Amino acid sequence: MEVLTQRAALLREALEKSKTNTESMVTILGSFDSRLSTLDSAMRPIQARTHAVRTAHENIDKTLRSADVILSQFDITYEAEKIIMRGPNEDLRGYLEAVDRLRSVARFFSSNKSYKSSDGVLSHVNSLLAKAISKMESEFQKQITSRSKPVEPDRLFDCLPSSLRPSSESPSHSSEMGKNSANGNLSEKQEVAVYTPPTLIDSRFVPLLSKLAQQLVQAGHHAQCLKLYRDARASALEMSLKNLGVEKLSKEEVQKMQWESLEAKIGNWIHFMRIAVKLLFAAERQLCNKIFEGVDSLKDECFAEIEMIFEGKACAEMRESALTLAKRLAETAQETFADFVDAVEKDATKTTVTDGTVHPLTSYVINYVKFLFDYQSTLKQLFQEFGTSGDESHSQLATVTMRIMQALQTNLDAKSKQYKDQALTSLFLMNNIHYMVRSVRRSEAKDLLGDDWIQRHRRIVQQNANQYRRVAWSKILQSIAAQGLTSSGGGTGAGDSGSGGASRALIKDRFRSFNIQIEELYQRQCQWTVPDPELRESLRLAVAEVLLPAYRSFIKRFGPLVENSKNPQKYIKYTPEDLEKMLGEFFEGKAAVEVRR
Repeated sequence: MEVLTQRAALLREALEKSKTNTESMVTILGSFDSRLSTLDSAMRPIQARTHAVRTAHENIDKTLRSADVILSQFDITYEAEKIIMRGPNEDLRGYLEAVDRLRSVARFFSSNKSYKSSDGVLSHVNSLLAKAISKMESEFQKQITSRSKPVEPDRLFDCLPSSLRPSSESPSHSSEMGKNSANGNLSEKQEVAVYTPPTLIDSRFVPLLSKLAQQLVQAGHHAQCLKLYRDARASALEMSLKNLGVEKLSKEEVQKMQWESLEAKIGNWIHFMRIAVKLLFAAERQLCNKIFEGVDSLKDECFAEIEMIFEGKACAEMRESALTLAKRLAETAQETFADFVDAVEKDATKTTVTDGTVHPLTSYVINYVKFLFDYQSTLKQLFQEFGTSGDESHSQLATVTMRIMQALQTNLDAKSKQYKDQALTSLFLMNNIHYMVRSVRRSEAKDLLGDDWIQRHRRIVQQNANQYRRVAWSKILQSIAAQGLTSSGGGTGAGDSGSGGASRALIKDRFRSFNIQIEELYQRQCQWTVPDPELRESLRLAVAEVLLPAYRSFIKRFGPLVENSKNPQKYIKYTPEDLEKMLGEFFEGKAAVEVRR
């Protein structure tokens, strides 16, 4: 117990000391808290001042950066102003770049109106731009005028297809062009007509002219730019045509001309128009597209209706006359086609092709149709004068072509009835319709008339070929047919094996009849003509495929009856090989004196 008591006393003493220490620590910590609060109060003003200084520094940096940007814009303006004031003569590219930089400055201050200097700077920049645009307008006029030179005739002739170029020996370009123009369509068709539009302005200067035009349009000087361009190019174009030989003639002057002189001039006018459209206008369009690249509205306005060329009150009558003439030309074209169809259908010329070949009317009409297709784009425009759309005008041209071909076929049917020999009638129709089909297949008429028309008329060709074979060869084939030669009775003697009791005399008559007929056919049909080599050969082959097997069979079966008689060569005059050679001379159009065996 004593021990426990002593330990308890010691424990109580320790606890008292711990309590005392705890109270001392609390007192110390309370003192610290008071000091920290005092320190915090003292630091707050310092922190506020530090934050204010930091914010001030940031604002100063931002202001300096803004000032730097504004100063750089001032520098750009200053440098550009020096170039603008000097003008574009010394350095046009640099001048255009300076204008672009000024536009950039104007956009900058327009979007930063908060700057005090924005309004003043914008006013100054816009003033500079106005001066620059005025100088650029003058420069554009100077450049487009100085670069717009007429194209010399020799350069234009070199751009034409070879068939339309005047010969170097020709004493007069004009007369030579007139001759070429009068019969140049066929030559153009035979070769690939290549027109190469001339270069009107050196390609080195086109980008600068394009940049000037774009700057003027961007500045709202659309109308001025267009007028300057038109004036310069129209003058150059007029001089090009004048140098070529185009002359201005009044209606009265034309009416007083002799026909021979007028006819020559018409040929020249046609040729001049071809040069103007195919070369000069095409080159003008290319140049316009390059200079006004990206400004489609201006491109179109440069090539607007012809009314813009003949503008003003003084030319009102000319405009009306041009429109009236276009309509009258369309009406005349329609009437001409109708008259031509009627003339073809009712053509009553006494010209007869005795050999059954292609009739001159057929080749004339086909050439006429080919001629139409040389000018199909013009014809479609004429059809559109009656309010038809592009597709409808295409259909109208097809209808006209169809009517012409039908009129020709109707006339050929009538002409074929002039032949007394029905075989020649069929041959004539076969030749002419085949010529029509072949010509259509090899021309642009194929797309208009269509495959159905071609197939239908090819069947007509085949029908006439079959009709020819039936009419021309059925009688001779009957003479070498077994029908009527055999009987059910006994034989007639030696050599009648396989002849079925045929009469030797009847067999001889059949051979004699065959010889006479084949000689008549040979004499007559060697003078006939099938001008197309493939058609001629196929017709010969079709006859041979029927005639030769029948003749071989007849000789094999009935030949022995004749061979054992007196003078057998009098009856079996031809071998199958002889007949094959004779057929090889058919349809060559030989003269009668040549057809002797």
